[in-house]
Amino acid sequence: MTPPLSPPPSRPAAKKTELIYGLNDRPHFTAAIFAALQHVLASFVGIITPTLIVGNVLGLASEVPYLISMALFVSGIGTFIQAKRIGPIGSGLLCLQGTSFSFLSVILSAGFIVKSRGGGTDEILSTIFGVCFCAAFVEVVLSQFIGKLRKLITPVVTGTIITLMGLSLLKVAMTDMAGGFGAPDMGSATNLGLAGLVLGTIVVLNRFNIPLLRLSAIIIGLTLGFGVAWYLGRVDFTHMPHVPLMSIPVPFKYGFSFDLLAFIPIAVIFLVSPLEAAGDLTANSMISQQPVSGPIYLRRIKSGLLADGLNSAIAATFNSLPMVTFAQNNGVIQLTGVASRFVAFFIAGILVLLGLFPIIGAVLQLMPKPVLGGATLIMFGTVAVAGIKILSEAGLHRRNMLIVAISLGMGLGVAAVPEVLRELPKALHNIFESPITVGAFCAIILNIFLPEEYVEEEITDFDPQASTVKVLQDPV
Repeated sequence: MTPPLSPPPSRPAAKKTELIYGLNDRPHFTAAIFAALQHVLASFVGIITPTLIVGNVLGLASEVPYLISMALFVSGIGTFIQAKRIGPIGSGLLCLQGTSFSFLSVILSAGFIVKSRGGGTDEILSTIFGVCFCAAFVEVVLSQFIGKLRKLITPVVTGTIITLMGLSLLKVAMTDMAGGFGAPDMGSATNLGLAGLVLGTIVVLNRFNIPLLRLSAIIIGLTLGFGVAWYLGRVDFTHMPHVPLMSIPVPFKYGFSFDLLAFIPIAVIFLVSPLEAAGDLTANSMISQQPVSGPIYLRRIKSGLLADGLNSAIAATFNSLPMVTFAQNNGVIQLTGVASRFVAFFIAGILVLLGLFPIIGAVLQLMPKPVLGGATLIMFGTVAVAGIKILSEAGLHRRNMLIVAISLGMGLGVAAVPEVLRELPKALHNIFESPITVGAFCAIILNIFLPEEYVEEEITDFDPQASTVKVLQDPV
């Protein structure tokens, strides 16, 4: 039975539109655990899926259980830092930190760069984590200049890059739905049926007017798909006895390497992620009934972004991918009415405990690719739609449409026809083979070059007596 969430003694009974527990209230143990478990449930798939994809695509199967354990472990550490607020580090909000999908395409590109020169598992991982560690300090520095950064990285630039992130990853999702790279039964009815089952389950559950059910739709879909795949003999547990009982976090277990060609695309994403995180922190502040303007708000945003950057550096140190503030947990706060940052300490404890037991990662690694692909198609599509939403809010007038059209065309064009870069010097070829890098550079340069003082608006009212066209100032 669901435990009741009674209000604290010092606070009167809350209305439906109010919080049961505010930011600095201390919920009783039952309420805190119940709320914490819902946050973990809502974010669990998002935390572990990027690691699963990187491990599968780059052929790192032997290390996936450990890497998933570390993803959960550092998510717990990062969540604690973000909510605890250690000096100037941390927003002091109930913000869960998790592995970011935003970096997935550029991290895969970095891994392929190492593989192309014959690098093994250790070299691939040492390069990925070494580069991510260094690039994280881009966000650390930019966190203190977020106001000025907004003038350079405007919503049209951010929306274009995020849209490119989602679109460039759809190929990975579709390949997994068909069976995975090099699968002998690529595109078989069984593979497509499993993917369709997961996809359909998520869609059906989202029809219900029950918030908890919608929040859990992805993990329910994956569980159902996993169970059906097991029944069909597509899951093999024979190697499970060889999985160690515990995972011991070892800083830079695979070594530390740096590659400039891998660094540049990842650094570009660290230019954009602070703006996305700032939006999530603002939404969290609003839901938590905290100021969204003034010195307290600005200090909270800067401290939250500083924590984001440092948490990504900590993640790389402990062999995990970059982290970011999760947006989906804002919905959990609305669902539970619990915005207390002390709940984050319970969330952190649960994630750290989960991360110490590699059996979880080992089981998740057995998930057939069509099952995973059915869920990631929605996840990656959602990333692209989030970018489109930002673009629509920025206004798709003539100037912005030109920026978006060229940037998306160049980014997706390079991904579709990589031979276009064949005559470039090797160094430039490796930098610009990432569609994210090409699209980001195009968007930033065009945003600077094209004037934005005035834009021509679509005429919605025609006055036959008027002989002039209204020209409105483009909002910054």
